[in-house]
Amino acid sequence: VQLQAFGGGLVQAGDSLRLTCAASGPSFSTYNLGWFRQAPGKEREFVAAIRVRQRGGTTYYADSVKGRFTISRDYAKDTGYLQMNSLKPEDTAVYYCAAAPQSTITSSIPTARAYTIWGQGTQVTVSS
Repeated sequence: VQLQAFGGGLVQAGDSLRLTCAASGPSFSTYNLGWFRQAPGKEREFVAAIRVRQRGGTTYYADSVKGRFTISRDYAKDTGYLQMNSLKPEDTAVYYCAAAPQSTITSSIPTARAYTIWGQGTQVTVSS
């Protein structure tokens, strides 16, 4: 499986963006999907994740984005999304999508080391 993230851009505070994670290769539907971000000078941080539907499709969010961001996936298109609303300047970062085995335990879902496949990043810049 290979992942490609796109959809970033330069927006103003309060605007919305939708990031897309396109997968190629077999078995993407068997992986949990996550989004991470990394701002300049900071460590990569968890943003959101969604379990595979056969494990309930549970979603998880970082507190900093809860209520503003929504993760989803389209199994027919082998694609994942991150809808970002009410963007803030502190959301500025490079955003990455990643896939983790469906057996990943809940406590590991927000950890980057649980994700075995990563896409290239897409830059999101939010101006004030």
